[in-house]
Amino acid sequence: MSAQVASPADGGRSPSDPVRALQHALYRAAKADPGRRFHALMDKVSRRDVLWRGWVAVRRNNGAPGIDRITLEEVEEYGVARLLDELAVELKTGSYRPLPARRVFIPKPGTPEQRPLSIPSVRDRIVQAAWKLVAEPVFEADFLPCSFGFRPRRGAHDALQVLIDESWQGRNWVVETDIANCFEAIPIEKLIQAVEERVCDQSFLKLLRAMLRAGVMEEGQVRRPVTGTPQGGVASALLCNVYLHRIDRAWDEREHGVLVRYADDAVVMCRSRKQAEAALARLRELLAELGLEPKEAKTRIVQLKVGGEGVDFLGFHHRMVNAPALKGRRPFPFLARWPADKAVRHARERIRELTDRSRLLLPTEVVVQDLNRFLTGWAAYFKYGNSAHRFGVIREYVRMRMALFIGKRHKRSRGFGRYVVAYASPDHLGLVSLSGNVVAPRPFRDWRGKPNAGGERRR
Repeated sequence: MSAQVASPADGGRSPSDPVRALQHALYRAAKADPGRRFHALMDKVSRRDVLWRGWVAVRRNNGAPGIDRITLEEVEEYGVARLLDELAVELKTGSYRPLPARRVFIPKPGTPEQRPLSIPSVRDRIVQAAWKLVAEPVFEADFLPCSFGFRPRRGAHDALQVLIDESWQGRNWVVETDIANCFEAIPIEKLIQAVEERVCDQSFLKLLRAMLRAGVMEEGQVRRPVTGTPQGGVASALLCNVYLHRIDRAWDEREHGVLVRYADDAVVMCRSRKQAEAALARLRELLAELGLEPKEAKTRIVQLKVGGEGVDFLGFHHRMVNAPALKGRRPFPFLARWPADKAVRHARERIRELTDRSRLLLPTEVVVQDLNRFLTGWAAYFKYGNSAHRFGVIREYVRMRMALFIGKRHKRSRGFGRYVVAYASPDHLGLVSLSGNVVAPRPFRDWRGKPNAGGERRR
């Protein structure tokens, strides 16, 4: 979870708690002097309140144990204060040594591929979180408006709004790409050089090197690769943004179009095919300089036009459609978005898991609660779009799966289950309703519905 970094949006007031005040001071110092290199940061990582805030973030994420198999509950039993005191001493004396992370593979939703995930030990996650709390405001002061992923107050829907705005301005040629194995391919030495542009505290950099070179334990063997910031590490997303910031600052919007980058996923909004081709060539050039390359299977140029193709970005499918003709008004084209096929498949798979026959012995109320928890989170993200049709599809699929579940549970037919879901219960067993739960995006309006939130469009 990204730390809430103090910024000018706070109205210039220092935050009330010491950690926020520290972040605010670092942000202001970095913003005031873009050439400054910070030489005294390690003493802040080892501060007891910073480590405590790191623990709070780790506990909130409720992750799995690392190779030492020590769980969050065992840490609480051992004593959080005791562990933080030990970590503070190790960091101050320079004796802290991180353990290799535990490597696991998790399925990529909607594909047969598996994504490698590195799980550091709890104590190492606390230190990484503390390092990030100190480093993030320094680099956040440099990050540009085209970068959205894993940044405070700059989420996926902020990035999606840019596509709506730029399409309305006539930029309907889109370069769509993402970076192949980005987290694992970033060269460690080049990444450290990027951090050194802002930091000269050798103890702080030594801790970063230790974190990056701790390696991973896979099938009983420790591997220490020379590339990569392990996906799953607390500070990995920030470090990815620090490295890819070199693309952002080298990008010429006037020449190559508007870049929208969400971590390693990117689109460029252009006015013509020629500009789009130039933008893609420039992206390849900049990535090559960083030792990276685009994923060819996901790299293409698309013209957004009525009846044409669309693009998938951040879980949504974006396509140009005609607005329905209203009385006295001609239809006009606009960029619509709705949950992508991949997102719908993932939702169906999850619903199928939650209503599987292996759960028949659970009370119906428990299954409904689990479904509602998933549907609420899924709808909270996808409701900001033209998603009514897809919501209807998911709603009917949930009711069908519950009808099957109840029929099997009572050893009756699906028709019996349908009757129970549709008629015997006045609220469809308490399932959340997705009907009408959508907010259509509009150009030059904040996705929450506020006009001109965050100021005028950047130039």
